[in-house]
Amino acid sequence: MRHPRLITTTVLFMFALLGSLRAADWPGQTSQWHGYTKHDFTVDQKPAYVVVPHQAAEGNPWVWRARFPGFHAEADVLLLERGFHVAYINTNDMLGSPTAMKHWDAFYDFMTSKGLNKRVALEGVSRGGLFVYGWASRHPDRVACIYADTPVCDFKSWPGGKGKGVGSSGTWQRLLKEYDFTEAEALAYQKNPIDILAPIAEAKIPVLHIVSLNDVVVPPTENTFILAERYRKLGGEIEIIEVQEGTEKSQGHHFTHPDPKRVADFIEKHASQRPAVSSSTP
Repeated sequence: MRHPRLITTTVLFMFALLGSLRAADWPGQTSQWHGYTKHDFTVDQKPAYVVVPHQAAEGNPWVWRARFPGFHAEADVLLLERGFHVAYINTNDMLGSPTAMKHWDAFYDFMTSKGLNKRVALEGVSRGGLFVYGWASRHPDRVACIYADTPVCDFKSWPGGKGKGVGSSGTWQRLLKEYDFTEAEALAYQKNPIDILAPIAEAKIPVLHIVSLNDVVVPPTENTFILAERYRKLGGEIEIIEVQEGTEKSQGHHFTHPDPKRVADFIEKHASQRPAVSSSTP
């Protein structure tokens, strides 16, 4: 008679193998991305893709990029080397709106149906902050950690330009249309990332931001620093990498990333520490 522990180990191995096989079965056209295979396809009528590691890590962990998916990709390449998948859905001009979140829900369902981990590491660059915090607040049990690069945490700052930042009048008008807001309604909105941190903190989701101190496009004093103060008061843990100066051409918003390995280590650590779940918040 086989030992029960041996049987259990065998069953778990079979499930892990099945997950890896399912995760490798991707549709669409293929191309190369930094030496890895990229699959382009459509989900919920939106262009999407996944970059597949040569060998998936245990549990099939993945990173979900929000907006500007090729920007500061150094950490993603490191994570691919460590067995992570890297994924993206193009909801670019939707600025984290409720409609965008519906597309994100469909993308999550699709990706996890392929065998990827039920908890995902979210990455948001600039306006991508609106997406990752909006989705994490809706589904904190689906998120392993959040990494944000000069993120928009309050759209009154950008694109609104209602504080010290330069703003973007064209994008502000697009935001009003996307959210179906009057300007007064947008200014009174209470569901920006800085406002919706409670469920994220309650779920103890680790957060890492990187900012440049001379950024006048997305000023950290109106975005990351407010979010960090509120998140810590709620009991959340957040680290901030501060870059002294972004480039003059980008008005301080862009810079050479000082430590991609720290980002990759942060994501790998927390993705492995937070087990997969099967439930989701409504």
